[in-house]
Amino acid sequence: MAHDTHHPGAGQDAPLWPWLAAAVAALLGLAAWTQFSASPPVALQQLARWLPTLLLGLGANIGISVLAMALGTVAGLLIGALSLSTLAPVRGGTRLYVQVFRNAPVLVLVYFSTYVFPFELQLLHWRLPFPDWIKVVLGLALPASANVAEIFRGAVQSIPSAQWEAAQSLALSRRDIFRLVVLPQCVRRMLPPWMNLYASITMATSLASLVGVHDVVDAAQIASNTVSRTDFTVLIYASLLLLFFAYCYPIARATQALEARHARH
Repeated sequence: MAHDTHHPGAGQDAPLWPWLAAAVAALLGLAAWTQFSASPPVALQQLARWLPTLLLGLGANIGISVLAMALGTVAGLLIGALSLSTLAPVRGGTRLYVQVFRNAPVLVLVYFSTYVFPFELQLLHWRLPFPDWIKVVLGLALPASANVAEIFRGAVQSIPSAQWEAAQSLALSRRDIFRLVVLPQCVRRMLPPWMNLYASITMATSLASLVGVHDVVDAAQIASNTVSRTDFTVLIYASLLLLFFAYCYPIARATQALEARHARH
């Protein structure tokens, strides 16, 4: 009798992490080579000079994405819980919020948050600046919260009804059922799509430079204008793509691993 030799992941594309490691090593190798070579090409020499600035700019993008995702997660969990309310107006309001901000263009939300919030906050006798990067965080937190709310609602509704009935037969309150039975399972089910959402939010931070935030895209633009060479412009934007890929691709791979693990269980 023939045995099924199919395994999870068989037939899938080969992992890209070796290519990622090779690309990062090549970028670092180019930077080192320009430091020690007697006459490196001008574009590579300039790339080595600007690479620390790009890395600092990427740190700003990562900081914005982490703050936006943290704020969006807290708000999304609250909105997702309200979407399960027994009150129809509450469910309708949360559903409208989710539909509006899940389907709104991120660029529009970034511009919206930039111009709808004031440049300064008046607190008693003090004027506090309201920097653009905080406005970008809020703009990205809006779609993040809508998506987290939908992820949470779907995770709760995916719990089999038999588990609810079994918990009720043990005289557990609705709050205890959520805390002891539903939420632990929801965390496992929510984590893969949450990680995918974080990667998307990170890539969306590249829009921050359009509203005056000094991030990695803005650093690349300044470098391109300063050096003013076509070969360098191509090289630095290729490096920009590589930096985003190097940060987001491991997140995508970890998400796939979690999904495969969840499927086995």
